[in-house]
Amino acid sequence: MAVAALFKNFRMHPRGTGAEGSATANWKRFLAAAIGLAAAFFLALDATAFSQQGRFRVAAALAGLSLVLAGLAAVAVIPDLVRKSVLSRWAFRTQYELTREGLVYFAIILLISVASLNTGNNLLFMILTILLAGILMSGVCSKTVLAGLELEMRLPEHVFAGQPTPAHLRLTNTKRYFPTYSVTVSSKTRKQREGKRTRQETASPSLSNVLSQPVYAPYIPRRSVVVQQVMLNFPRRGRYGQDIFGVSSKFPFGILRRSRALPSRCEILALPSIQPVQEIASKLPRLTAEIEGMRKGRGDDLYALRDYREGDSARHVNWKATAKSQSLKVREFTEQEENRLTFIFDARVPSLDDQTLEKFEQVVSLCACLAWKFFEMGSFLQFLSDGLKTSLAPAGEIIYPLLEALATIEPRAGSHAGYVFQDADRLPEGLPVIFTAAAGNMNRAAISEGACVITPDFWRESTV
Repeated sequence: MAVAALFKNFRMHPRGTGAEGSATANWKRFLAAAIGLAAAFFLALDATAFSQQGRFRVAAALAGLSLVLAGLAAVAVIPDLVRKSVLSRWAFRTQYELTREGLVYFAIILLISVASLNTGNNLLFMILTILLAGILMSGVCSKTVLAGLELEMRLPEHVFAGQPTPAHLRLTNTKRYFPTYSVTVSSKTRKQREGKRTRQETASPSLSNVLSQPVYAPYIPRRSVVVQQVMLNFPRRGRYGQDIFGVSSKFPFGILRRSRALPSRCEILALPSIQPVQEIASKLPRLTAEIEGMRKGRGDDLYALRDYREGDSARHVNWKATAKSQSLKVREFTEQEENRLTFIFDARVPSLDDQTLEKFEQVVSLCACLAWKFFEMGSFLQFLSDGLKTSLAPAGEIIYPLLEALATIEPRAGSHAGYVFQDADRLPEGLPVIFTAAAGNMNRAAISEGACVITPDFWRESTV
């Protein structure tokens, strides 16, 4: 009966709905632990008696069963009761995980326990006492190591998906006398994630973790700060956030891994990945002309005549002036006004299946890449989407709001063919470049003259 009660308490139990239910459950756990420990004590006495009678097999079986009962009580019941007692007010919550080295260590303890009970050898009892003291010392040292730690994650202002991003993890040891040895910082442990998910079932969806790989700090002096550089990688665009980090240590013997949660809020928005766009631009004749126009004057007014230089276009040769001067002369024109582009992002998709969502992500990446290209060239941009509508402005002023809008934009199901926006206050002020994951959303009558329509399947220039 005691064994069944202990195994029943070893399983996870839901918390009570009130103080009375919680107190009743605690008393049941306490009685089960008391019965189990009492049974283990009497089994140990019987094992000693049988060993003195020479019946060593029976004594070994009873001693092993006694150790199992005591171990179940120590692991399943007593820690939970201690956490809920008054002592928990002065102690932070920690979790224990048995390592592979710890399994070997406990197996040795079990063998020496059986041997000492069967033989009554005082030397074996002394060795067993030292091994058990090692477990106690491991718990005390690991608690001291993890106490007094503070954590802060320092992230850059802007990060891009798919690109390694350097960040700094700042660990502060506030203890007055003791240093910290061999700690590992990681994301939330499994139990912490389950607990947080239970508390936030009705809250907003959880964000992906910022820290994806553990960070190791071998030594932190007392009242000191250690800064570890970490490389973060955000595989997808969108928001990443974390408010709890797990700090663990196997110090000093590696028998148990003790871990605790450290609160530290950090959140960042991963912008869409930026890739070279030479191949894309080469398939867009109108945009290619705009890119080339950034480098040369393309106005219609004659500015001056000058001597021919290598690389000048033959179209600009002034043959009349060449005939008079007997040397090649080319025309220079006044530079045209800065290029003006209006990026229009259509978030409508015919469905939300995996293939369509993949095309949508491709369009987001294309829009971000072209916007960054024209930002580097110093053009004027206007951006129109569901979440952001800007006026025409220098690209440097709106590039990051544009990328942030693309980082958070979501597809919406809808197959209505027509113009993307009906807002008269935000009409295109430059060359319209329409990005859409479904060409069926557009009809020829809805696309303004000279507009470029970019889809993941093809790039074409409107001939309307």
